Amino acid sequence: MNDPVLQLQGLFKSYGAGSPAEIRVLQDLDLDVGKGEAVALVAPSGAGKSTLLHIAGLLDVADRGEVRIGGVDLTGKSDRARTAARRRDIGFVYQFHHLLPEFSALENIVLPQLANGIAERQARERALQLLERVGIAARADHRPAALSGGEQQRVAFCRALANAPRLLLADEPTGNLDPATSDQVFDTMMALVADTGLAAVIATHNLELAARMDRVLRLENGRLIEI
Repeated sequence: MNDPVLQLQGLFKSYGAGSPAEIRVLQDLDLDVGKGEAVALVAPSGAGKSTLLHIAGLLDVADRGEVRIGGVDLTGKSDRARTAARRRDIGFVYQFHHLLPEFSALENIVLPQLANGIAERQARERALQLLERVGIAARADHRPAALSGGEQQRVAFCRALANAPRLLLADEPTGNLDPATSDQVFDTMMALVADTGLAAVIATHNLELAARMDRVLRLENGRLIEI
């Protein structure tokens, strides 16, 4: 793999270290994800998928190991540096959309750009382009309560891509949707990954969706196994 976007090297994370009840969630875990590659992460609940995504997304820190994004080692960086890298390089999508209810779909995509120093006119143009790409530009002025579950999650994907990140991290992004809507949202997500050259790590319990990604990795006993 040439110039991986995300590199995790030797990650170790435990809870209750030194006690008889210590739980080792990650054990010397390695992962490289390249540009334009979608990697499925599967595991039972409680196995550590969310912990892994939080460490990769600079929301949590490992006990040891390295996290590199775009070749830059962010291990041990200050909170300010990690926050800047997160805003610049990473987009997040969760099982629940977490859209701001008092703002329209368009505004929910504009706001993270404004927080990143983008001019409002440019931010609105970018937001509308993303909504057009996922097929719901006509719903731009609707607030989340007026959108269907699938539409809400499409807006959440657009928000995650608002600042043109290198890396998309998604935690059960279709888990709250019915099967037909889940398929539609998943297809939209994969098209966005392909069109933008994102690297994506997507945690899912849906093995059918996982099989449609470039690689499927199972988190087992703190390590990743390709299946």
